Amino acid sequence: MNITENRQLQQLIEQNELKIEPVLKKIEQVALFNQKKVLDAFNEIKITDADLGGTNGYGYDDSGRDNLEAVYAQVFKAEDAIVRPQVISGTHAITLALSANLKHGDELIYITGKPYDTLLEVIGVTGNGIGSLIENGVSYKDIALINDEIDIERVLQSITKKTKVIGIQRSKGYSSRKSLTVNQIGEAIQAIKAVHPHIIIFVDNCYGEFTEYREPIEVGADIIAGSLIKNPGGGLCKIGGYIAGSKDLIERVGYRLTAPGIGKEAGASLYSLHEMYQGFFLSPHVVSQSLKGAVFTSAMLQSLYMNTTPKWDEERTDLIQSVIFNDKEKMITFTQAIQMASPINSQYLPMPAYMPGYTDDVIMAAGTFIQGASIELTADGPIRAPYEVYVQGGLTYEHVKLAIIKAIEILIEKKIISL
Repeated sequence: MNITENRQLQQLIEQNELKIEPVLKKIEQVALFNQKKVLDAFNEIKITDADLGGTNGYGYDDSGRDNLEAVYAQVFKAEDAIVRPQVISGTHAITLALSANLKHGDELIYITGKPYDTLLEVIGVTGNGIGSLIENGVSYKDIALINDEIDIERVLQSITKKTKVIGIQRSKGYSSRKSLTVNQIGEAIQAIKAVHPHIIIFVDNCYGEFTEYREPIEVGADIIAGSLIKNPGGGLCKIGGYIAGSKDLIERVGYRLTAPGIGKEAGASLYSLHEMYQGFFLSPHVVSQSLKGAVFTSAMLQSLYMNTTPKWDEERTDLIQSVIFNDKEKMITFTQAIQMASPINSQYLPMPAYMPGYTDDVIMAAGTFIQGASIELTADGPIRAPYEVYVQGGLTYEHVKLAIIKAIEILIEKKIISL
């Protein structure tokens, strides 16, 4: 079936789909593996329809909530987990994991360079510092990657008696580096733990869940965190986040989330459990659709001599596909084209604007059913050189395909690219 009236473009689509077919097959194999892992957890924990109902008020004796957290813990190979609608974002989940396990006089080291923009305010590097880790007496430093690899030698030299937590950001965020594979993360953890076995290793797992056969806890991470409006929500969760890891660390997170002495024993699930369970069940498949879309995006744009990363045939560990324009107006045009191919708010053109937690204006195409849902197709980026758009998500491969073709057609029409 032709999806464009441009015959030359249609031929290019067909050529690229034939080329990427072996890569898409590998993605399907990973999805099947992860789907079995999730199904096994549902079966072994014996989830019933009674678990889907939810509670209100204090949320005591919420078996559905507790069983959902047991499912997450089993899938991520953790001792315990917190999965709550009260966790409003990935940044919130990460903040809970860090602040619960760092106290005055401790040191946090990020060994993947500066973390995502919103985390810099959490730490206290940017922003007004109110409530930040630094304001609460936690010291901080970061260590840059070398050739997109963790600089193990420098990391080991930088650790002091004050160092309590080492942070690893799996996904590239708004940076030009490559995202880190689980294997790379595991090698770094092994080297650190061999010398400093008691240091807590935290991994920001956002955008990475179910993209590989293993998750960070399986290679030695002590605690991980992520958002339910990204991968593990499967496109159904309207809000929520998770933290998974060793039991003692999760206990501390529970006290930070609610109050000391209450912890994870309270917290009503309200009406969220049904979509949290079903979204998590769908997640391996939905993630595979997003990954397929990213591979198609990279292949198509590469064939038109555009600069993308990762390349279509490179190993992937997250949903993010970067397109580098080196030109502000071209970046804006492409992002607006993605918005035009969105199911929601397609009639509006996104423009660069201030967003809380970011130092630069951000443009964001996000015609999503759930506000800010990065598992749905979005394209965004800060307005700063090299003017890089971060394309991520897509509930279906077909939608990503249609949106990218729409964007290409508009770029051709505006004479930004040519066939």
